[in-house]
Amino acid sequence: MNPEILRQVATQQISDQRARAQRDRVARTLARALRGGHRHETESDGFVAPMVPDFVDGTFREAAGSVSTEAGGPVPAARTAA
Repeated sequence: MNPEILRQVATQQISDQRARAQRDRVARTLARALRGGHRHETESDGFVAPMVPDFVDGTFREAAGSVSTEAGGPVPAARTAA
């Protein structure tokens, strides 16, 4: 078969597969929403998760990306776990 015809057939098949995938994705999203799958995103049960420390030593990352330890210095980037 002519290579140009093969390219056109392949392009058409890929286009059809993408359209089918998009249609299926929309159908799954709609079915999930109708079942109530997104119900938990809007409702709140009053539970507030505690803050989780950013580092092993229990410290938190400061604003603007600066990081400090209890000693006040920057955390070395090359430090490895024991």
